[in-house]
Amino acid sequence: MFAVPDNTLLRPENPALRHPVRVALEVAADRERWRHLLRYDPEERFATLVSKDEQQEVWLMSWLPGQRTDLHDHAFASGAFTVVSGHLTEAVARRAPDGRAVTELHALAAGQSRVFGPGYVHEVRNDGPDPAISVHVYRDAERAMRPYHLDALGGPVLD
Repeated sequence: MFAVPDNTLLRPENPALRHPVRVALEVAADRERWRHLLRYDPEERFATLVSKDEQQEVWLMSWLPGQRTDLHDHAFASGAFTVVSGHLTEAVARRAPDGRAVTELHALAAGQSRVFGPGYVHEVRNDGPDPAISVHVYRDAERAMRPYHLDALGGPVLD
């Protein structure tokens, strides 16, 4: 425990300075905020806008088993995503400093998050037997997905 001096003023938090993971976790925990928006689409991954302001967009996504994104980046946006329920796998594709292609796999369970920035190339998929739900926060630009393909020697290449 620590003492707070008497002359300390409580200043409201600046939402623009809140980390996108924190935002994603808060939205994920507030199920009443998005429960009515949730759908499962057997044809493709479902995504819907939860909120948007001048600083960020917050999206809700559902993933049935086997659903995935293609390899992509988010153009000039930065942000984060958090798994609300189920399990997702993120494959990050990049070029190592020595020029070789590197792919990193990240298995994510409920409550786990990943952060991304401009030029961060990845794909997300539901490899598990159960549906998954995730919350995604996009900042600095509107949500966009630029497609890539993977060159086995040189890494991700913008299509």
